[in-house]
Amino acid sequence: MSSGNLVERFKYIKTLDEDLLEKKIVLLGSIDGENAILTLEKTFFNNITGDNNSNSNITSDIHNYLSEINTIANNDVYTWGTSLSKQDLKVNPGCKFNLIYPATEIHIRKYENSVLHMIKETPEAYNKIVKPYIKTMKGDRIQWVKNILFNGAESDRILFKNNDYIILPDMKWDGKNINSLYCCCIVYDELISSIRDLNKSKINYLEKIRDSILIELPKIYKKFNLKSSNLRLYVHYQPSYYHFHIHVVNVNFLGLANSMISGKAILLDDIIDNLRCMEDSRGYSQKVITYQLKETHKLWELGLKDYVQ
Repeated sequence: MSSGNLVERFKYIKTLDEDLLEKKIVLLGSIDGENAILTLEKTFFNNITGDNNSNSNITSDIHNYLSEINTIANNDVYTWGTSLSKQDLKVNPGCKFNLIYPATEIHIRKYENSVLHMIKETPEAYNKIVKPYIKTMKGDRIQWVKNILFNGAESDRILFKNNDYIILPDMKWDGKNINSLYCCCIVYDELISSIRDLNKSKINYLEKIRDSILIELPKIYKKFNLKSSNLRLYVHYQPSYYHFHIHVVNVNFLGLANSMISGKAILLDDIIDNLRCMEDSRGYSQKVITYQLKETHKLWELGLKDYVQ
């Protein structure tokens, strides 16, 4: 069954979230009686150029690209207004969609807009609340990750793999605009669920993965003149799923907003350096970690609300 057929059967229930900065809306609906989450996001303008490194097509075809121009106002040298833009599914689509179906309650909690709080998670809070929760989020809940690593799922999208990790475009990236590059590196080590499982023994492992990514991705996107210094590597805590993975983003792309802010993202280089400086060999399992958490997150209900900063 194609994704197009699923989207066409989507029946709207309510809006979970809207982001004016990212020009994105997240909708809760149903498909054949089961919950579904549909995310719609405006695409970039690079597609009208036909070339990520040139704007020649814009300058020559702008009169064909914009239509029904409506001027709102003008003042001296400034004019602003609205218009329609020419759409084409292959060259210049109007928006990108992501669909989660069937969507679980956990999915809904993740995407629903909610009040954020800064949590000061102590080692005791981790062992008492978070660690037991992580165990409930393994198994079938991350089967899709195992499918990618071991069962050949999404094999046509894999950019590079070795014995340590596999890297592929994130579902949030259209795979075309190098300025918005967003890839995900998933490690093969199933014993690492989050940064809490990292200690001094993992320093060489993390450095090896980091160095490999910084070498291989610029090779893959050599035609776009991508350099290692253009890449931002970071990890989330709490992560979306509990199998260790690294986010790899073009440093020039700021459109991910909340995904990259302090209290959510931790630079991989900082993690490595912190491990090197930690006197306790148990590493991040013994560190107080301060981060943002939604009131709708299950961990809030389980007791982390008592650790508000």
